[in-house]
Amino acid sequence: MPVTAKLSRRFYETFGDEVTNEVVEWFNQVDLTYRGDLRELNELNFARFDAKVEQRFAEFEARWGKRLAELEARWEKRFSGSEAKWDHRFGGLETQIVRQFGKVETQMSDLKADLLAAQLTPTRWLIGIWATLALAIIGLYLR
Repeated sequence: MPVTAKLSRRFYETFGDEVTNEVVEWFNQVDLTYRGDLRELNELNFARFDAKVEQRFAEFEARWGKRLAELEARWEKRFSGSEAKWDHRFGGLETQIVRQFGKVETQMSDLKADLLAAQLTPTRWLIGIWATLALAIIGLYLR
């Protein structure tokens, strides 16, 4: 949108309307040319700025991608090391539990055998006492 230049009335009186209008027209053309050149220069500068920003964001993203990959590798290494430690610990714990259960089973079977043996011993005594009493009663009865 061109801005029409206005010159003083004295300029119009000195040079006349025709020359003054030509000068005003020339100023407007120069103004339009400079505006177009300035717009083009601004667009070029913005395009360069946009390209630089895009490049910097790409570099930033690449750096962060690399850092995140390194961090992920370190965490993976730590987790796998921890997993190996826990597997080793749980393996040892499992061995101890199996060993203890074996001991408990042995002790329970020994206890069962002892209880059976203890149970049989009083039964033998009782049978012996009953047999003796039965013989005594039969002897008394037969007499």
